Amino acid sequence: MLTITDVEEARRTATGVARITPLRLTHTFSNMAGCEVWLKLENLQKTGSFKIRGSYNKVRKLPPEAKDRGVIAASAGNHAQGVAYAAARAGISSTVVMPENAALSKMKATAEYGARVLLHGADYDEAHRFAEEYQRKHGAVFVHAFEDPDVVAGQGTVGLEILEQCPDLDAVVVPIGGGGLIAGIALAVKSLKPPIRVYGVEAAGAASMKASLRAGTPVGLKSAHTLADGIAVKKPGRLTLQMVQQYVDDVVAVDDEEIARTMLLLLERYKLLVEGSGAAAPAALLSHRLPVEGKKVAAVVSGGNVDGTVLSRILQYGLAEAGRYVRLKTVISDQPGALHGLLSVIAELRANVLTVSHRRMGPSIPPGFTEVELELETRDPEHMVHVERSLHQKGYRIASR
Repeated sequence: MLTITDVEEARRTATGVARITPLRLTHTFSNMAGCEVWLKLENLQKTGSFKIRGSYNKVRKLPPEAKDRGVIAASAGNHAQGVAYAAARAGISSTVVMPENAALSKMKATAEYGARVLLHGADYDEAHRFAEEYQRKHGAVFVHAFEDPDVVAGQGTVGLEILEQCPDLDAVVVPIGGGGLIAGIALAVKSLKPPIRVYGVEAAGAASMKASLRAGTPVGLKSAHTLADGIAVKKPGRLTLQMVQQYVDDVVAVDDEEIARTMLLLLERYKLLVEGSGAAAPAALLSHRLPVEGKKVAAVVSGGNVDGTVLSRILQYGLAEAGRYVRLKTVISDQPGALHGLLSVIAELRANVLTVSHRRMGPSIPPGFTEVELELETRDPEHMVHVERSLHQKGYRIASR
């Protein structure tokens, strides 16, 4: 069984490889969450996430004959980059299997670190099964994303840093996918400061750890749908489940709307680019999911690897959830000046028009009329409601989307 000694050894040997990432107090999040919020910024780590810690610890401990065979891993992106970077540092070959829908930026970064990238399956679990088959055929060493003691020990170094940077914490909040990160952090925290509470946060669409805790054994979900692809794992590991049972105080879930809203806040308030899985822990605090009112809490921002096209959709989603973006449809007379009249009303309401499109033919469009679709930026939910109500009062029939 893993001990704090394993984590401390991983910390010593990672010097010069993994960065000591900042732990920052955020006054805005503290006011919103009702507790003192500190963010552990693993999105600023090498390769853009905490994964380099566990990957490097695993690769460095391989015997020479194993290194000669190279390594293989399965990943949605972050573990892939960690394994590729660690293998390159060790001078050995690496192959990474990624889902076919993996973010292009993550695939490209993994290849640039020196790995051979294979695409297979619709999600992490299908990629993982293919990687295991590939490993049996070709003999490379499998580097599991979470179900490996050396990987867990490496991830636990995040917990050591948190305790050194802020020793008087009341709680630590950690995102959960397969459970490697929270298992390592919880081991470190509970071994050195048992009174500190450790909480896990899953995406509601991929809450396999919570289901496994209820069942008392690893449970596989039929599907894992969430914008937080870094924690979209259908089934946790047996090792990580045992460690969560032993060291973690509670596990909660946040939905995609809360994650997207938190990503937007981190970008706007702190200029921090954070992926969905990285926003899960602070999202749980902002959504008041945990009993930490008035406490001093560290939330692990686990990664910042998000594809540009995905980011644009998520931010639009976050704006809509925050009441700052709305798409409206209405029908106006197909006459000169009609569109100008509609836009003039919106201008008077101080809403910003992002896009305008219209079409004259359709089953719901009477002859002599045109359907107009508008994308508007509003200040907040109250302003959005005011815009829609005012347009109704002006005689426009509005359908919001």
